[in-house]
Amino acid sequence: MGLLSKKDAALITDPLADNNPITIQVLGICSALAITAELKASIVMSISVLFVLGVGNVVISLMRNIIPSKIRIIVQLIVVATLVIIVDQVLKAFAYDLSKTLSVFIGLIITNCIIMGRFEAFALGNGPWRSFLDGIGNALGYAVILIIVGFFRELLGSGTLLGFKVLGDPIEKTGLYGFGYENNGFMLLSPMALIVVGIIIWVQRTRNKALIED
Repeated sequence: MGLLSKKDAALITDPLADNNPITIQVLGICSALAITAELKASIVMSISVLFVLGVGNVVISLMRNIIPSKIRIIVQLIVVATLVIIVDQVLKAFAYDLSKTLSVFIGLIITNCIIMGRFEAFALGNGPWRSFLDGIGNALGYAVILIIVGFFRELLGSGTLLGFKVLGDPIEKTGLYGFGYENNGFMLLSPMALIVVGIIIWVQRTRNKALIED
């Protein structure tokens, strides 16, 4: 018997594709539009949400039987705010430049609909282990979309990946630039992130017709 049952494994695998929090549930769109102009920022935001959602789900699950229903939202906000502060302080200590790039968007993890939604819909009704798996699964589903969008926006908009020139030098006209290629500056604008997400949604629904709403 494997480490995870089929039901538990689905908590991780379903959000990666056909129950993705961004493309299917349409949650967490704001950060997908705002911080994906650079792949590095997308990866760091993904890791931050992975930590906050994974740990937060476990904490809420452990407290689920002692949280008065009338103040459960307040308790959830306190838990997620504490975890976000930890993430913010770690970034300022070890990656200050990136912390400035992400700016207020790290703080806005507190209001990320994915996190509050999983606290409310899953962690309050399930044990710590399954809540942890649910948090990791949804955070990975969120991360997959952010990284895909960040990859194409940085590559096509700046000709770089993680800051490294991969298409050549646009000044010296080496690599693809020697054949007349030019960076698409529109890819660095937020509306292009929405278009890339829209293309991903189209691909998903083309592959799985069951996802198409009537």
